[in-house]
Amino acid sequence: MNGNTPQSVCLLRLSALGDVCHCIALVRALQQQYPNAQITWIIGRSEFRLVRAMPDIEFIVFDKRGGLKGVRALRRELSARRFDVLLHAQVSARANLLGRMVKAKRRIGFDRARSREGHGWVINERIAAVPFQHQADAMLEFARALGVDADLNEIDRAPPVQVADREFAFKHQPEPNQAVLMSPCSSHPARNWTVSGYAHVADWVIEQAARPVILIGGPSEIEQQTAAGIASEMRQQPVNLVGQDTLGQALAMLERSACLIAPDSGPVHFAAALGTPVVGLYASTWSRRSGPYGSLELCVDRFPEAAERFRGKSAEQLRWGTRIERTGVMELIQPEDVLNQLKSILVAGDN
Repeated sequence: MNGNTPQSVCLLRLSALGDVCHCIALVRALQQQYPNAQITWIIGRSEFRLVRAMPDIEFIVFDKRGGLKGVRALRRELSARRFDVLLHAQVSARANLLGRMVKAKRRIGFDRARSREGHGWVINERIAAVPFQHQADAMLEFARALGVDADLNEIDRAPPVQVADREFAFKHQPEPNQAVLMSPCSSHPARNWTVSGYAHVADWVIEQAARPVILIGGPSEIEQQTAAGIASEMRQQPVNLVGQDTLGQALAMLERSACLIAPDSGPVHFAAALGTPVVGLYASTWSRRSGPYGSLELCVDRFPEAAERFRGKSAEQLRWGTRIERTGVMELIQPEDVLNQLKSILVAGDN
């Protein structure tokens, strides 16, 4: 390893929920390799809910909605602190601004190809540049930069699930590994699949697979409207829990379910990390980079087709991480595509 064993490590990753979920493996790899190191994680307020039960971590919660007041509060918190290492695992302008406040000897950030918005001015080392690397493995690259021989397939990636939340899941899924969960909305609306597509698939699950369908999601207007639209187009009746569960309860629901159907969003990563099969719906983004790690073979991925149709290039010719978020992209996914993947899960589950 380059340098001495770190005694204090500061991880800066504020958001989003999926990437914060990927950081769980990074933190656990560090804890296993360096059990005596103090790990401090600067994290967003909403994202903190996902990982707050992880043991032996000091969390510094940054409220992104707090504006300059929040920035000043963080500066005061960090003013007398010095770390052996900063793992600067986010390249947004806000994260780069906050990274300047962290005093550390080693300041490790992303490689040049994945850097932007002044990221290079905040760091003095970079993780290895690995072409076409999945985002979950990219996060683990920060542990490798500290000399940790880390393998995603050998690390517990699951977010912590509380007993009380499992009681909620038991109430709505008394029989484990039976219900098919749908989390139909991403925080990026252009990544969302069609209401009619979800309704078609949900009716098949209830009528042909004889399994319950449960809709989950947050309380936002678009999530509520989407869930209501799916239910109204269905012949059968799903269980609609959209806006009725907490993040912790959603984790417990995912942990207990047969599988999840969802677009590129936080829940696909939660479910995959918990070991639950995921039928990910991808066309605006590429599952090869941001799909549910461990369920990539189950994804319906039309990104290569979208690249050719909407950008006139092959997917490999586009910059890694390119998004094609425009009207008509997600309509490239057809219900039969989803059902073919779903059948491989549910038929195997019945055997």
